[in-house]
Amino acid sequence: MSAVDPGALGSVLAASAAAALAVMLVTFAIGTARGLHRIVDVAWGIAFVAVAIVAWFLAAGHGDDTRRTVVAAATVVWGLRLAVHIARRGRGRGEDPRYARMLARARGNPALYALGKVYLLQGALVWVVSLPVQVAVLLPRPPEATVWLGLAVWAGGLLLEAVGDRQLARFKADPANRGRVMDRGLWSWTRHPNYFGDFLVWWGLYLTACATWQTALLTLVSPLVMSALLIWGSGKRLLEAHMADRPGYAAYRARTSGFVPLPPRNRAATRRAP
Repeated sequence: MSAVDPGALGSVLAASAAAALAVMLVTFAIGTARGLHRIVDVAWGIAFVAVAIVAWFLAAGHGDDTRRTVVAAATVVWGLRLAVHIARRGRGRGEDPRYARMLARARGNPALYALGKVYLLQGALVWVVSLPVQVAVLLPRPPEATVWLGLAVWAGGLLLEAVGDRQLARFKADPANRGRVMDRGLWSWTRHPNYFGDFLVWWGLYLTACATWQTALLTLVSPLVMSALLIWGSGKRLLEAHMADRPGYAAYRARTSGFVPLPPRNRAATRRAP
C-alpha cells in the first residue's frame, strides 16, 4: 500500500475510531436520559460526518487536496441528509419497537445492554464501513477515472435514496393511505429504493479508494459489510418481516423487485406516482 503513508493512516484510523465512539457515547447519554434509544439512528449518519471531517483534517499534507475534499464532502452530504431525514421522521414518536423488544430481553442493566448491543456496535460498524473514506483522503495522487466514476455512482445512490424517502414521507402524510402499502413512484420498481440507494453510495465511495490493488483490497470490507446490513441484516430482512402481514403486501411483493430497481412484473396492477 505504498500510495498511503502508513504513519498517517494509523493516525487517521485511530482518530476516526475515537470520533465514531465519541458520537455514540454522547448519544447514549442523551438516549438514556430521555429513555429513547431510537435517536441512535440519527447518530448513525452524524458519526459518518464526524469520521469524514476528522479524516479530512488529519490528511492535510498527505492526501491530494481535490480527492481529499470531494470524498470527505460526499460523505458529509450523505450523512447529514440521512440524519436530518431520520430526525424528522421520528419527531414526536416514542421508542422504536426494535429497541423496545431488544431491551425487554436484556439481562441485567438495560442501559448497559443497550450500550454494548446498540451504540458500541453501531460505532464499530461506522468505523468499518467508512474505511474507504479514511483511506481515500490520504491518497497523494490526483483523482483518476475511478474517483469520478465512484462519485457518479454515489450521486445516483444519493438521489435514489432521497427521492424514495421523500415519496414515502408524502405517502404516509396522507391520512387516506393509512394501513396501505406504498407502491408508487420508485417503490413500484423496488421495495427498497432507499436501501438500494445506500448500497450505491457506499460502493461509489469504495471506488474512490481504489487507486492501487492494495487500497482496493484493504477497503473492500466496507461495501461488503454495508451490503450485508442492507440486505440480510437490519435493513431489508427486518422490514419485510415487519410488513409481511400487512394487507396487500404479498401482492406487492409478488410484482415488485426486492432490491435492484426493475420494471414491475404486472404494470396494470401497480399504481403510478402522482
